Amino acid sequence: MKEHPLKNIVRLQKEGKAIGIYSACTANELVLRACMQRAVEQNSVLLIEATANQVDQYGGYTGMKPKDFMKFVENLAAIENLPMDRIILGGDHLGPLTFTRYDEEKAMSEASELIRQFVLAGFTKIHIDTSMKVASDNPDERLSDEIISRRGAELASTAEAAYAELLKENPDALHPVYIVGSEVPIPGGSQSKLDTGLQVTKVEDFKRTVSAFEKAFHDHGLDNAWKQVIGVVVQPGVEEKDAGCTEYDRVKAAELMASIKDYDSLVFEGHSTDYQTRIKLRELVEDGVGILKVGPGLTYSMREGLFALAYAEKEQYRDEPEKQSHFMEVLDEAMMKDPKYFSHHYYGTPAEIAFKRKFSFSDRCRYYLPQPEVEAAQKKLFNNFKDGVPFGLLSQFMPIAYTKVREGTLHNDPVSLVKDRVINTVNEYLYASHQEEI
Repeated sequence: MKEHPLKNIVRLQKEGKAIGIYSACTANELVLRACMQRAVEQNSVLLIEATANQVDQYGGYTGMKPKDFMKFVENLAAIENLPMDRIILGGDHLGPLTFTRYDEEKAMSEASELIRQFVLAGFTKIHIDTSMKVASDNPDERLSDEIISRRGAELASTAEAAYAELLKENPDALHPVYIVGSEVPIPGGSQSKLDTGLQVTKVEDFKRTVSAFEKAFHDHGLDNAWKQVIGVVVQPGVEEKDAGCTEYDRVKAAELMASIKDYDSLVFEGHSTDYQTRIKLRELVEDGVGILKVGPGLTYSMREGLFALAYAEKEQYRDEPEKQSHFMEVLDEAMMKDPKYFSHHYYGTPAEIAFKRKFSFSDRCRYYLPQPEVEAAQKKLFNNFKDGVPFGLLSQFMPIAYTKVREGTLHNDPVSLVKDRVINTVNEYLYASHQEEI
Protein backbone atom coordinates (compact mmCIF):
# COMPACT_ATOMS: atom_id res chain seq x y z
CA MET A 1 0.00 0.00 0.00
CA LYS A 2 1.20 3.48 -0.88
CA GLU A 3 2.56 5.40 2.10
CA HIS A 4 0.89 8.62 3.11
CA PRO A 5 3.01 11.59 1.92
CA LEU A 6 2.80 13.28 5.32
CA LYS A 7 4.84 10.41 6.75
CA ASN A 8 7.72 11.75 4.66
CA ILE A 9 7.76 14.80 6.93
CA VAL A 10 8.33 12.58 9.95
CA ARG A 11 11.09 10.69 8.18
CA LEU A 12 12.82 13.84 6.97
CA GLN A 13 12.56 15.51 10.37
CA LYS A 14 14.10 12.49 12.04
CA GLU A 15 16.93 12.66 9.51
CA GLY A 16 17.63 16.14 10.82
CA LYS A 17 16.13 18.05 7.90
CA ALA A 18 14.00 21.11 8.63
CA ILE A 19 11.12 20.16 6.34
CA GLY A 20 7.44 20.63 7.06
CA ILE A 21 4.19 21.64 5.41
CA TYR A 22 1.66 24.39 5.86
CA SER A 23 -2.00 23.52 6.24
CA ALA A 24 -4.54 25.87 4.65
CA CYS A 25 -7.47 25.73 7.09
CA THR A 26 -10.07 27.53 5.02
CA ALA A 27 -13.08 27.02 2.81
CA ASN A 28 -12.72 30.27 0.90
CA GLU A 29 -12.65 29.83 -2.86
CA LEU A 30 -10.19 32.59 -3.74
CA VAL A 31 -7.81 31.60 -0.96
CA LEU A 32 -7.83 27.96 -1.98
CA ARG A 33 -7.29 28.88 -5.62
CA ALA A 34 -4.30 30.99 -4.62
CA CYS A 35 -2.84 28.08 -2.64
CA MET A 36 -3.45 25.74 -5.57
CA GLN A 37 -1.84 28.13 -8.04
CA ARG A 38 1.26 28.30 -5.87
CA ALA A 39 1.38 24.50 -5.54
CA VAL A 40 1.30 24.21 -9.35
CA GLU A 41 4.08 26.78 -9.71
CA GLN A 42 6.17 25.08 -7.05
CA ASN A 43 5.35 21.52 -8.18
CA SER A 44 4.56 20.53 -4.60
CA VAL A 45 1.74 19.01 -2.60
CA LEU A 46 -0.96 21.08 -0.90
CA LEU A 47 -2.57 20.33 2.45
CA ILE A 48 -6.11 21.71 2.87
CA GLU A 49 -8.12 21.22 6.04
CA ALA A 50 -11.79 21.81 6.74
CA THR A 51 -12.65 22.54 10.35
CA ALA A 52 -15.54 21.01 12.27
CA ASN A 53 -17.16 24.48 12.30
CA GLN A 54 -16.99 24.81 8.52
CA VAL A 55 -17.94 21.33 7.40
CA ASP A 56 -19.89 18.62 9.22
CA GLN A 57 -22.67 16.07 8.73
CA TYR A 58 -25.19 18.91 8.86
CA GLY A 59 -23.32 21.28 6.54
CA GLY A 60 -21.46 23.48 9.04
CA TYR A 61 -21.45 27.23 8.47
CA THR A 62 -20.42 26.73 4.83
CA GLY A 63 -23.43 24.53 4.07
CA MET A 64 -21.08 21.73 2.96
CA LYS A 65 -20.88 18.17 4.20
CA PRO A 66 -17.52 16.35 3.83
CA LYS A 67 -18.37 14.93 0.39
CA ASP A 68 -19.54 18.37 -0.73
CA PHE A 69 -16.25 19.91 0.36
CA MET A 70 -14.34 17.21 -1.52
CA LYS A 71 -16.28 18.05 -4.69
CA PHE A 72 -15.75 21.77 -4.05
CA VAL A 73 -11.99 21.26 -3.88
CA GLU A 74 -12.02 19.04 -6.98
CA ASN A 75 -13.76 21.77 -8.97
CA LEU A 76 -11.28 24.43 -7.87
CA ALA A 77 -8.33 22.12 -8.56
CA ALA A 78 -9.62 21.63 -12.11
CA ILE A 79 -9.68 25.41 -12.62
CA GLU A 80 -6.09 25.74 -11.36
CA ASN A 81 -4.84 22.58 -13.13
CA LEU A 82 -3.64 20.97 -9.90
CA PRO A 83 -3.99 17.15 -9.92
CA MET A 84 -6.02 15.85 -6.99
CA ASP A 85 -3.28 13.34 -6.16
CA ARG A 86 -1.19 16.33 -5.10
CA ILE A 87 -3.84 17.55 -2.66
CA ILE A 88 -4.11 16.18 0.86
CA LEU A 89 -7.45 16.81 2.52
CA GLY A 90 -7.73 16.92 6.28
CA GLY A 91 -10.35 17.40 8.95
CA ASP A 92 -9.45 19.84 11.73
CA HIS A 93 -10.73 19.68 15.34
CA LEU A 94 -12.86 16.62 14.62
CA GLY A 95 -14.58 15.62 17.83
CA PRO A 96 -17.28 17.01 20.13
CA LEU A 97 -16.32 20.65 19.44
CA THR A 98 -19.69 21.68 18.02
CA PHE A 99 -21.67 19.21 20.14
CA THR A 100 -20.55 20.19 23.64
CA ARG A 101 -24.12 21.13 24.57
CA TYR A 102 -24.92 17.41 24.73
CA ASP A 103 -23.95 14.85 27.35
CA GLU A 104 -21.11 12.47 26.55
CA GLU A 105 -23.13 9.72 24.89
CA LYS A 106 -24.88 12.08 22.47
CA ALA A 107 -21.84 14.31 21.89
CA MET A 108 -19.61 11.35 21.10
CA SER A 109 -22.23 9.78 18.85
CA GLU A 110 -22.37 13.00 16.82
CA ALA A 111 -18.55 13.25 16.79
CA SER A 112 -18.28 9.66 15.57
CA GLU A 113 -20.62 10.33 12.67
CA LEU A 114 -18.61 13.47 11.88
CA ILE A 115 -15.35 11.54 11.62
CA ARG A 116 -17.01 8.67 9.78
CA GLN A 117 -18.22 11.02 7.03
CA PHE A 118 -14.82 12.71 6.72
CA VAL A 119 -13.01 9.39 6.25
CA LEU A 120 -15.61 8.01 3.83
CA ALA A 121 -15.33 11.20 1.76
CA GLY A 122 -11.61 10.56 1.29
CA PHE A 123 -10.04 12.92 3.83
CA THR A 124 -6.73 11.35 4.86
CA LYS A 125 -5.45 13.61 7.64
CA ILE A 126 -7.65 13.42 10.71
CA HIS A 127 -7.11 15.68 13.70
CA ILE A 128 -8.85 13.95 16.59
CA ASP A 129 -9.68 16.67 19.11
CA THR A 130 -11.42 15.58 22.30
CA SER A 131 -9.95 18.30 24.49
CA MET A 132 -13.22 20.11 25.19
CA LYS A 133 -15.76 19.38 27.92
CA VAL A 134 -19.28 18.21 27.13
CA ALA A 135 -22.43 18.92 29.12
CA SER A 136 -22.06 15.91 31.42
CA ASP A 137 -18.46 16.76 32.42
CA ASN A 138 -17.79 18.42 35.76
CA PRO A 139 -17.30 22.12 34.95
CA ASP A 140 -15.09 22.60 37.99
CA GLU A 141 -12.58 19.85 37.24
CA ARG A 142 -9.87 19.63 34.59
CA LEU A 143 -10.65 17.11 31.89
CA SER A 144 -8.23 14.27 32.57
CA ASP A 145 -5.79 12.83 30.04
CA GLU A 146 -7.52 9.49 30.50
CA ILE A 147 -10.92 10.85 29.46
CA ILE A 148 -9.49 12.83 26.56
CA SER A 149 -7.49 9.88 25.26
CA ARG A 150 -10.32 7.36 25.76
CA ARG A 151 -12.67 9.51 23.73
CA GLY A 152 -9.93 10.00 21.15
CA ALA A 153 -9.44 6.24 20.84
CA GLU A 154 -13.18 5.75 20.39
CA LEU A 155 -13.16 8.20 17.49
CA ALA A 156 -10.07 6.54 16.02
CA SER A 157 -11.93 3.24 16.12
CA THR A 158 -14.74 4.84 14.12
CA ALA A 159 -12.21 6.21 11.63
CA GLU A 160 -10.62 2.79 11.18
CA ALA A 161 -14.01 1.17 10.57
CA ALA A 162 -14.88 3.86 8.04
CA TYR A 163 -11.58 3.33 6.23
CA ALA A 164 -12.29 -0.41 6.02
CA GLU A 165 -15.65 0.48 4.48
CA LEU A 166 -14.01 2.89 2.04
CA LEU A 167 -11.57 0.21 0.86
CA LYS A 168 -14.48 -1.85 -0.46
CA GLU A 169 -15.28 0.82 -3.05
CA ASN A 170 -11.75 2.16 -3.47
CA PRO A 171 -9.06 -0.49 -2.85
CA ASP A 172 -6.33 2.13 -3.51
CA ALA A 173 -7.56 4.55 -0.84
CA LEU A 174 -4.76 5.90 1.35
CA HIS A 175 -4.92 4.99 5.01
CA PRO A 176 -5.62 8.19 6.98
CA VAL A 177 -3.00 9.53 9.34
CA TYR A 178 -3.97 10.90 12.73
CA ILE A 179 -3.06 13.90 14.85
CA VAL A 180 -3.77 13.76 18.59
CA GLY A 181 -3.18 16.00 21.57
CA SER A 182 -5.12 18.25 23.88
CA GLU A 183 -3.10 21.49 24.08
CA VAL A 184 -5.13 23.16 21.36
CA PRO A 185 -5.67 26.93 20.98
CA ILE A 186 -9.36 27.84 20.73
CA PRO A 187 -10.53 27.40 17.11
CA GLY A 188 -11.22 30.84 15.66
CA GLY A 189 -9.03 32.70 18.13
CA SER A 190 -9.17 33.88 21.69
CA GLN A 191 -12.52 34.97 23.16
CA SER A 192 -11.04 36.61 26.25
CA LYS A 193 -11.00 40.36 26.90
CA LEU A 194 -7.61 40.01 28.58
CA ASP A 195 -4.31 38.79 27.19
CA THR A 196 -3.29 36.44 29.97
CA GLY A 197 -0.23 35.19 28.11
CA LEU A 198 0.47 31.72 26.81
CA GLN A 199 2.09 28.87 28.64
CA VAL A 200 4.35 26.59 26.61
CA THR A 201 3.36 22.95 27.08
CA LYS A 202 5.41 21.31 29.79
CA VAL A 203 7.50 18.35 28.67
CA GLU A 204 5.96 16.08 31.30
CA ASP A 205 2.45 17.03 30.12
CA PHE A 206 3.35 16.34 26.49
CA LYS A 207 4.84 12.94 27.33
CA ARG A 208 1.91 12.07 29.57
CA THR A 209 -0.46 12.90 26.72
CA VAL A 210 1.40 10.63 24.30
CA SER A 211 1.45 7.80 26.85
CA ALA A 212 -2.26 8.21 27.59
CA PHE A 213 -3.21 8.09 23.92
CA GLU A 214 -0.94 5.15 23.19
CA LYS A 215 -2.47 3.21 26.08
CA ALA A 216 -6.01 4.12 25.07
CA PHE A 217 -5.38 3.00 21.49
CA HIS A 218 -3.91 -0.28 22.79
CA ASP A 219 -6.86 -0.82 25.14
CA HIS A 220 -9.23 -0.39 22.21
CA GLY A 221 -7.32 -2.86 20.02
CA LEU A 222 -5.93 -0.09 17.85
CA ASP A 223 -2.22 -0.88 17.85
CA ASN A 224 -2.11 -0.71 14.04
CA ALA A 225 -3.97 2.60 14.09
CA TRP A 226 -1.41 3.98 16.53
CA LYS A 227 1.20 3.45 13.83
CA GLN A 228 -0.75 5.99 11.76
CA VAL A 229 -0.46 8.68 14.44
CA ILE A 230 2.15 11.08 13.07
CA GLY A 231 1.71 14.23 15.11
CA VAL A 232 0.83 15.70 18.47
CA VAL A 233 -0.67 19.12 19.07
CA VAL A 234 1.18 21.10 21.71
CA GLN A 235 1.34 24.77 22.63
CA PRO A 236 4.80 26.06 21.60
CA GLY A 237 3.81 29.57 22.65
CA VAL A 238 2.06 30.91 19.54
CA GLU A 239 -1.48 32.12 18.96
CA GLU A 240 -3.28 34.43 16.58
CA LYS A 241 -5.44 37.02 18.27
CA ASP A 242 -7.28 40.25 17.76
CA ALA A 243 -4.16 42.42 17.86
CA GLY A 244 -1.93 40.13 15.79
CA CYS A 245 -0.19 37.19 17.38
CA THR A 246 1.90 35.93 20.23
CA GLU A 247 5.30 35.54 18.59
CA TYR A 248 7.26 32.33 18.82
CA ASP A 249 10.15 32.40 21.29
CA ARG A 250 12.35 29.38 20.66
CA VAL A 251 14.24 29.94 23.91
CA LYS A 252 11.07 29.54 25.97
CA ALA A 253 10.07 26.47 23.95
CA ALA A 254 13.53 24.86 23.83
CA GLU A 255 12.88 22.13 26.38
CA LEU A 256 9.56 21.15 24.82
CA MET A 257 10.98 21.13 21.30
CA ALA A 258 13.94 18.99 22.29
CA SER A 259 11.58 16.36 23.71
CA ILE A 260 10.14 15.42 20.29
CA LYS A 261 13.48 13.77 19.54
CA ASP A 262 12.46 11.04 21.99
CA TYR A 263 9.81 9.83 19.51
CA ASP A 264 10.85 8.30 16.19
CA SER A 265 7.41 8.46 14.59
CA LEU A 266 6.03 11.80 15.77
CA VAL A 267 6.35 15.49 14.94
CA PHE A 268 4.61 18.45 16.50
CA GLU A 269 1.62 20.08 14.86
CA GLY A 270 1.45 23.83 15.42
CA HIS A 271 -1.96 25.48 15.54
CA SER A 272 -2.66 29.21 15.19
CA THR A 273 0.64 30.02 13.49
CA ASP A 274 -1.06 32.92 11.68
CA TYR A 275 0.88 36.20 11.49
CA GLN A 276 4.20 34.75 12.60
CA THR A 277 7.03 36.19 10.52
CA ARG A 278 8.65 33.88 8.00
CA ILE A 279 11.72 33.76 10.28
CA LYS A 280 9.63 32.57 13.21
CA LEU A 281 7.82 30.06 11.00
CA ARG A 282 11.14 28.65 9.86
CA GLU A 283 12.31 28.41 13.47
CA LEU A 284 9.19 26.42 14.32
CA VAL A 285 9.94 23.93 11.55
CA GLU A 286 13.62 23.75 12.51
CA ASP A 287 12.60 23.04 16.10
CA GLY A 288 10.30 20.11 15.28
CA VAL A 289 6.93 21.47 14.15
CA GLY A 290 6.18 19.50 11.01
CA ILE A 291 2.73 20.95 10.29
CA LEU A 292 1.98 24.70 10.42
CA LYS A 293 -1.74 25.44 10.59
CA VAL A 294 -2.95 28.76 9.15
CA GLY A 295 -6.47 30.03 8.56
CA PRO A 296 -7.30 33.66 9.39
CA GLY A 297 -3.87 34.73 8.18
CA LEU A 298 -4.85 33.67 4.67
CA THR A 299 -8.35 35.12 4.62
CA TYR A 300 -7.00 38.34 6.17
CA SER A 301 -4.67 38.69 3.18
CA MET A 302 -7.59 38.13 0.85
CA ARG A 303 -9.61 40.74 2.74
CA GLU A 304 -6.73 43.17 2.30
CA GLY A 305 -6.86 42.54 -1.44
CA LEU A 306 -10.61 43.05 -1.60
CA PHE A 307 -10.43 46.25 0.45
CA ALA A 308 -7.60 47.57 -1.74
CA LEU A 309 -9.85 47.14 -4.78
CA ALA A 310 -12.75 48.74 -2.89
CA TYR A 311 -10.63 51.80 -2.03
CA ALA A 312 -9.50 52.02 -5.65
CA GLU A 313 -13.14 51.76 -6.75
CA LYS A 314 -14.12 54.71 -4.56
CA GLU A 315 -11.53 56.83 -6.38
CA GLN A 316 -12.41 55.47 -9.81
CA TYR A 317 -16.11 56.24 -9.37
CA ARG A 318 -15.87 59.16 -6.94
CA ASP A 319 -18.47 61.17 -8.88
CA GLU A 320 -20.64 58.12 -9.67
CA PRO A 321 -21.44 56.45 -6.32
CA GLU A 322 -24.27 54.48 -7.89
CA LYS A 323 -21.67 52.54 -9.89
CA GLN A 324 -19.73 51.54 -6.80
CA SER A 325 -20.15 48.11 -5.20
CA HIS A 326 -19.87 49.59 -1.69
CA PHE A 327 -18.27 46.27 -0.79
CA MET A 328 -16.91 47.35 2.59
CA GLU A 329 -20.22 48.89 3.64
CA VAL A 330 -22.24 45.86 2.52
CA LEU A 331 -19.89 43.55 4.44
CA ASP A 332 -20.18 45.66 7.58
CA GLU A 333 -23.96 45.77 7.31
CA ALA A 334 -24.05 41.98 7.09
CA MET A 335 -21.92 41.74 10.24
CA MET A 336 -24.08 44.21 12.14
CA LYS A 337 -27.24 42.41 11.11
CA ASP A 338 -26.01 39.12 12.64
CA PRO A 339 -23.16 39.70 15.12
CA LYS A 340 -22.91 36.11 16.39
CA TYR A 341 -19.60 35.42 14.64
CA PHE A 342 -17.74 38.37 16.17
CA SER A 343 -19.56 39.48 19.32
CA HIS A 344 -17.59 37.14 21.61
CA HIS A 345 -14.25 38.11 20.03
CA TYR A 346 -14.31 41.90 19.75
CA TYR A 347 -14.39 44.16 22.80
CA GLY A 348 -14.15 47.93 23.34
CA THR A 349 -16.08 51.07 22.56
CA PRO A 350 -18.49 51.12 19.60
CA ALA A 351 -15.79 52.90 17.57
CA GLU A 352 -13.16 50.31 18.54
CA ILE A 353 -15.46 47.43 17.63
CA ALA A 354 -16.32 49.09 14.31
CA PHE A 355 -12.59 49.27 13.56
CA LYS A 356 -12.13 45.61 14.49
CA ARG A 357 -14.97 44.47 12.26
CA LYS A 358 -12.82 45.62 9.35
CA PHE A 359 -9.23 45.27 10.48
CA SER A 360 -8.95 42.84 13.40
CA PHE A 361 -6.38 40.12 12.84
CA SER A 362 -8.96 37.64 14.14
CA ASP A 363 -10.64 38.31 10.77
CA ARG A 364 -14.13 37.41 11.88
CA CYS A 365 -15.49 39.05 8.73
CA ARG A 366 -14.48 35.88 6.87
CA TYR A 367 -17.64 34.23 8.19
CA TYR A 368 -19.78 36.76 6.30
CA LEU A 369 -18.15 36.59 2.88
CA PRO A 370 -20.38 33.71 1.66
CA GLN A 371 -23.59 35.68 2.37
CA PRO A 372 -25.51 36.47 -0.85
CA GLU A 373 -25.45 40.25 -0.49
CA VAL A 374 -21.71 40.23 0.20
CA GLU A 375 -21.03 37.90 -2.72
CA ALA A 376 -23.12 40.17 -4.96
CA ALA A 377 -21.12 43.23 -3.88
CA GLN A 378 -17.83 41.39 -4.53
CA LYS A 379 -19.06 40.37 -7.98
CA LYS A 380 -19.89 44.00 -8.81
CA LEU A 381 -16.50 45.13 -7.46
CA PHE A 382 -14.71 42.64 -9.70
CA ASN A 383 -16.85 43.60 -12.68
CA ASN A 384 -15.96 47.27 -12.23
CA PHE A 385 -12.32 46.34 -12.76
CA LYS A 386 -12.80 43.60 -15.34
CA ASP A 387 -10.60 45.56 -17.75
CA GLY A 388 -7.92 46.07 -15.12
CA VAL A 389 -7.14 48.59 -12.38
CA PRO A 390 -5.70 51.90 -13.67
CA PHE A 391 -1.98 51.96 -12.94
CA GLY A 392 -2.20 55.05 -10.75
CA LEU A 393 -4.73 53.36 -8.47
CA LEU A 394 -2.95 50.01 -8.64
CA SER A 395 0.32 51.61 -7.60
CA GLN A 396 -1.39 53.47 -4.75
CA PHE A 397 -3.42 50.61 -3.27
CA MET A 398 -1.58 47.44 -4.41
CA PRO A 399 2.04 48.53 -4.96
CA ILE A 400 3.57 45.04 -4.88
CA ALA A 401 1.06 43.83 -7.46
CA TYR A 402 1.66 46.97 -9.53
CA THR A 403 5.34 46.09 -9.91
CA LYS A 404 4.49 42.52 -10.93
CA VAL A 405 1.96 43.74 -13.49
CA ARG A 406 4.51 46.15 -14.94
CA GLU A 407 7.06 43.35 -15.15
CA GLY A 408 4.56 41.09 -16.89
CA THR A 409 4.47 38.41 -14.19
CA LEU A 410 0.92 39.14 -12.98
CA HIS A 411 -2.33 39.73 -14.86
CA ASN A 412 -4.13 42.98 -14.11
CA ASP A 413 -7.52 41.52 -13.30
CA PRO A 414 -9.33 41.39 -9.91
CA VAL A 415 -9.09 37.64 -9.33
CA SER A 416 -5.37 37.52 -10.11
CA LEU A 417 -4.68 40.59 -7.97
CA VAL A 418 -6.48 39.26 -4.90
CA LYS A 419 -4.96 35.80 -5.30
CA ASP A 420 -1.53 37.40 -5.50
CA ARG A 421 -2.09 39.12 -2.16
CA VAL A 422 -2.84 35.70 -0.63
CA ILE A 423 0.21 34.21 -2.33
CA ASN A 424 2.39 36.76 -0.56
CA THR A 425 1.33 35.12 2.71
CA VAL A 426 1.61 31.59 1.32
CA ASN A 427 5.21 32.35 0.34
CA GLU A 428 6.04 33.07 3.99
CA TYR A 429 5.03 29.50 4.81
CA LEU A 430 6.81 28.00 1.82
CA TYR A 431 9.99 29.78 2.91
CA ALA A 432 9.63 28.11 6.29
CA SER A 433 8.52 24.64 5.26
CA HIS A 434 10.58 23.69 2.16
CA GLN A 435 7.64 21.41 1.42
CA GLU A 436 8.67 20.98 -2.21
CA GLU A 437 11.12 18.41 -0.83
CA ILE A 438 8.41 16.15 0.60
